[in-house]
Amino acid sequence: MCRVSSWLTGTRLVSLPFADHCEPLLNPVGECLQFAKWLRTECDSQKWKYIELRPLSPLQDGEDVLQPSHSYFFHELDIRENLDRIFRKFHKDSIQRKIRRAEKEGLSYEAGCSDQLLDEFYRLVLVTRRRHRLLPQPQAWFRNLVECIGDNIQIRIARKAGVPISAMLTLRHGSSAIYKYGCSDERFHPLGGMPFLFWRFIEESKAAGVEKIDFGRSDLENEGLVAFKDKFGASKRLLTYYRYPYSGQTAMTKTRGAEAARQLLFLLPDAVSAQAGRLLYRHMG
Repeated sequence: MCRVSSWLTGTRLVSLPFADHCEPLLNPVGECLQFAKWLRTECDSQKWKYIELRPLSPLQDGEDVLQPSHSYFFHELDIRENLDRIFRKFHKDSIQRKIRRAEKEGLSYEAGCSDQLLDEFYRLVLVTRRRHRLLPQPQAWFRNLVECIGDNIQIRIARKAGVPISAMLTLRHGSSAIYKYGCSDERFHPLGGMPFLFWRFIEESKAAGVEKIDFGRSDLENEGLVAFKDKFGASKRLLTYYRYPYSGQTAMTKTRGAEAARQLLFLLPDAVSAQAGRLLYRHMG
């Protein structure tokens, strides 16, 4: 768990900041309740704002201490079958046809961790986060990931006539690979850049011995993102976070306070938006 110390959003203990999920390393009988009680005592004595667990599996015990807070969909794609069968499970129009369109358009592809790839990726991050009215991550965040994770991180770029149109950042651990960040230039969406990158990611992951791809979480109300991941044949299940103390704050309450900021982010130039990300992103997670 990490302690997030912030004068803006409060001091709290989170497992794990900026990660969709983090399974606690506990024996199944009794330890979860014991751990939850210890966390509660620490939270009260340290006067933290809250503690939050993000387990991939529901807590077997300990819910008397840690209350369900927010829920999401978690998506995962099993790639143990052969590639032909995996491809046939993709949605014919939204995915299969887009991949063929990308190949017909002659999109080029590059993967790695070079400074050039990172810069191209980040330019698309700024465009995408502004389109979605979200604060962009600082470029230093991605640079640190590349430096710390090394060979287990990849930036993947699709280009049309040398122009970057889609990008993703992926991670690998053991027999799992993780789709963590994706971004694109919406002017080129008809060319199928993102489905093309996902297919290359799947092909290369399978060749490297990966068995499952973590497609990350989706907000329950984000029907478009949920449908997009479903069209790859990914399974989904509920992912629930647990907190102490539980504030009872609803998603609607959170949305009201954030909507004005989201509108402002859409209007900011990329340079100003990037600066805002450098200043504020450390207070999130």
